[in-house]
Amino acid sequence: MKNIAALALLMIVTGVAGASSAPAIDHIRLTPGEIAAKDAGGAGAGTSGVAGIQTTVLLGDPSKPGLYTIRLSIPANAVIQAHAHRDNRAAIVMSGTWYFGYGRMADPAATKPLPPGSFYTEPGGVAHFALTKAEPVVVDITGFGPTDTVYVNAANDPATNSPRQPGRHDIIRSHSRSG
Repeated sequence: MKNIAALALLMIVTGVAGASSAPAIDHIRLTPGEIAAKDAGGAGAGTSGVAGIQTTVLLGDPSKPGLYTIRLSIPANAVIQAHAHRDNRAAIVMSGTWYFGYGRMADPAATKPLPPGSFYTEPGGVAHFALTKAEPVVVDITGFGPTDTVYVNAANDPATNSPRQPGRHDIIRSHSRSG
């Protein structure tokens, strides 16, 4: 029991020390209208690159070291094939129903419907996939950059003419938890 308490104390102290050395972020308060007025673009760092998905950077720069938050606006009837990112990410479904699954192959039967207010994670190197049905979806994703997107099957990568670094597919691992 003493070892557990000592370990917990060490984790708290290490966490506090790490938090104090973390780079500061700007004060940001955005209303839904202000978010809607921000520039939205297509594919960017850490996005699937699927046509029709709009990306709005809310915080930071996902292509650089540091905390970032991106908003993805995904059209109806979109499919994002199995892929992974190098960083750990957490997400909240803001609107619509997002069908999300873990695995090396996009299987609609393996997705879980996530309605607005749902939370999920994208552990670094863990393959996952998603789709929308009859309604569009908005998802906010937060991670610690730089991030990337590596498709399990390179033929599924919408950016087929962009060079990939050798060995990047090695980061993808299986995720066996149900969810």
